[in-house]
Amino acid sequence: MFRIGLVVNPYSGIGGAVGLKGSDGEATRQEALAKGAELKANQRVEQALQLLQPHQSSIQWLTASGAMGADVLQRLEFGSETLYQTPQQSEADDTKAAVSALVESGIDLLVFAGGDGTARDVYAVIGDTLPVVGIPAGVKIHSGVYAVSPKAAGRVLELLVSGQLTTVRHADVMDIDENAFRQGNVRARRYGEMLVPGELEYMQAVKMGGRESDELVLTDIADDVIENMEDDALYIMGSGSTVAALMEQMDLPNTLLGVDAIVNQQLIGSDLTAAQLEALCRDYTKRYLVITLIGGQGHIFGRGNQQLSPAVIKAVGRPNIIVVASKTKLKALEGRPLRVDTGDVELDQALTGFIQVTTGYHDQTMVAVTAVD
Repeated sequence: MFRIGLVVNPYSGIGGAVGLKGSDGEATRQEALAKGAELKANQRVEQALQLLQPHQSSIQWLTASGAMGADVLQRLEFGSETLYQTPQQSEADDTKAAVSALVESGIDLLVFAGGDGTARDVYAVIGDTLPVVGIPAGVKIHSGVYAVSPKAAGRVLELLVSGQLTTVRHADVMDIDENAFRQGNVRARRYGEMLVPGELEYMQAVKMGGRESDELVLTDIADDVIENMEDDALYIMGSGSTVAALMEQMDLPNTLLGVDAIVNQQLIGSDLTAAQLEALCRDYTKRYLVITLIGGQGHIFGRGNQQLSPAVIKAVGRPNIIVVASKTKLKALEGRPLRVDTGDVELDQALTGFIQVTTGYHDQTMVAVTAVD
């Protein structure tokens, strides 16, 4: 069950058809309505989400009330939970508040409809902490966080919920000065980056038939993880050859079929038991866990690494679990999800959803995780 948040800016694009070159601001909206403009953002959302009708058993929708999301989901007969009550006329602050409510509920992915102003509002809340899919509905679409069309957005979502691999990449959040634009001047500004699915990048690599060099790929994965390691933090290094390559890159001895621990890229414990790992977790406030999957099976917990007990996993926390694997290893799963079997039913459920797998240097792939029945 994938928890997907939906936020719609119902006024997005209202100024385009009547030549106002934007929709920002109450005065612009009122002028557009006075000129006969129609609200069409929800129509574009409906075009996108129709592709998900065969997959509704796999999706839990969370949204804002009325025109900010609940209305379109109701028209499509998608069940949803409303987490934010929309005022009679929504503003940018309502977009931010709705996104905040959805993120706090623990969604796996945020879908939003609007233009560059909406993308800025979403970015202000989540930064690059959560994957997003933008449904283009605005006058200005300079940001790279939007799909090329509503149906393209629906296709991306369909790939996600059907369990196919989707690469995650950073895309720019851009906006222009509407007042300057109305005078014929384009003044674009970059506000930051958000994470978006980039499945075409991954599929193109497969179609080209390129084969990964195992040694080079493992080095790239190791370089990415090492570059992002924090000082004075505990890193629990799981078993497997991919993690072993990371340890080798740091010139550290490794227990191939066991679990080691490092701090500041120095080994502090080898072939540790669950009890020893739980004790280490109590000694450090910053804790991370680096794991890989069992090739061909997809298990990341519960097969060959029982030292990673539920207590250890809970102490680390889902956001601090770093999964590493080559795309070749993921491709061998043939679309099957990663699996967890910790022995703790509630923990297994908490671990389900999408997780980013480091597949190279500054390269992540988003993969589904499911609990073993």
